[in-house]
Amino acid sequence: MPLSSASGQTRGSAILQGTVRDSRGRPLEAANVVLEEKEGNPLSARTDRDGTYRFSSLREGTYRLHATLAGCGEATSGPLALTQGEIKTLDLTLSPADSAAGKQAASEMPAFFDEPQFTVAGVTDPTNLGGHGSDTVTRTKESLARDVVSLSKESASTSQASLSAAQEETARQAVGRDQNNFEANRRLGELLLADGKADQSLPYLERASQLQPHDYQTSRELARAYSKTGQYRPARAKLREILGRQDLGKFDKAETHHLLADVEEKLGDPLEAAKDYRLAAEFDPSETDFFDWGAELLIHRAAQPAIEVFTKGNQLFPSSVRMLVGLGVALYARGSYEEADRRLCQASDLNPDDANPYLFLGKLQLVDTAPSADSAERLARFARLQPENPLANYYYAVSLWKQRRSPQDNANVPLMQSLLEKAVRLDPKLSAGYLQLGILYADQSVYPEAIAAYQKAIATDPEMAEAHYRLAQVYRRRGEKAQAEKELQLYEQTSKHASEQAERQRHEIQQFVYTLQDHTPMMPAK
Repeated sequence: MPLSSASGQTRGSAILQGTVRDSRGRPLEAANVVLEEKEGNPLSARTDRDGTYRFSSLREGTYRLHATLAGCGEATSGPLALTQGEIKTLDLTLSPADSAAGKQAASEMPAFFDEPQFTVAGVTDPTNLGGHGSDTVTRTKESLARDVVSLSKESASTSQASLSAAQEETARQAVGRDQNNFEANRRLGELLLADGKADQSLPYLERASQLQPHDYQTSRELARAYSKTGQYRPARAKLREILGRQDLGKFDKAETHHLLADVEEKLGDPLEAAKDYRLAAEFDPSETDFFDWGAELLIHRAAQPAIEVFTKGNQLFPSSVRMLVGLGVALYARGSYEEADRRLCQASDLNPDDANPYLFLGKLQLVDTAPSADSAERLARFARLQPENPLANYYYAVSLWKQRRSPQDNANVPLMQSLLEKAVRLDPKLSAGYLQLGILYADQSVYPEAIAAYQKAIATDPEMAEAHYRLAQVYRRRGEKAQAEKELQLYEQTSKHASEQAERQRHEIQQFVYTLQDHTPMMPAK
């Protein structure tokens, strides 16, 4: 589920939303937006990649809105009145921070380390470093790292615009009237690219680029179109050409390095990708730049450097949910399990309606003997806030199961059964839900129901080794030896296949070789 700044809205309450831009009209990511009411605590939010903010569940009243971003200035609007049920859109344009207050705010924006306390020196095959592993913890660490990377991709996918037929026709007519009109070609190319039609956008962006080779925006969009159509080498060449220009500002350099990093990763050069993500963060520190840099380090199993980057990202962008999630996963990858749990709980508290932190907490508890009291409380909240989410019900049920004081503690069995039955009803393909139901039934010696649940788990995921193993155990208890032997054979086959698949994935992702310049363990700020 993609990250979202929206939260559930109370009936009759108001919504205030909008976009924060700089003086040139460009959307600003990670701007700090504060909404103050005459009577009540101020609310704060950070703009997303598209520069948008949103406050929901607001009561009727009079408010004042203030936005700031270091280096771009500030803007204030208000007083503004909100009535019940109203949805108001208010855009802000930041003015350069010439005032004393603006300069002070900019000076208080913490900078990144003068030099990161690590150096990524190369890559190697991770299996050469003892990374073989069929053990659950190792696989979970690798799976969580992939999940963190997916948060970046989900966030990027939400920025896609929607092009109406009328807009497209108008733009095509403009090109038809003059095929050598630079602005018309660029406009149509950008519209098609934003609408997900990268292949159709290419001829127009290429023509516009030929007409004005030094136009930064056109060159950037052409590189983006090449990348989206899988033409990574032309994309890389175009981006390197852009970086060779002398007139690029810091913002443009940051954006270009970030795009180049994405392309380098696609071309199988993660070392260059990491360098470009770092340069993007140094030229114009943004939430996206820091997150993607940390995610790049994490996916290549450089846990300690990733902790350093996510820690600084959390200091710079304390309202970023996914930054805390990344930090939590990096800490888990290093083996700091309690601290990882604490950070993920903090992430869930930043925006309780965001499902992502709960999903990571839920996955962690699957390999832990018992969830912490804090994570158990958050998973219970997840189920309360999102009762129609199958994973919310599933993870809450697993949490209750793991909190049992003894095998004879059956106080919550009816609730667990109800939660799991609801989870698989909401998502009939939730194999893990059927597996846990089977475990619950088997524990109560209700074997026919346990067998049925395990069989459904296998039907939805034939490669689920644990379901085959547990089904074999039930058959053995019932004296059905032939069936038990069959399931044990399937268990051996699926376990071997899972190990081989994990090994292939491990080979496909090179591991960074890095050195720490400061050998003092670096812990996140409390």
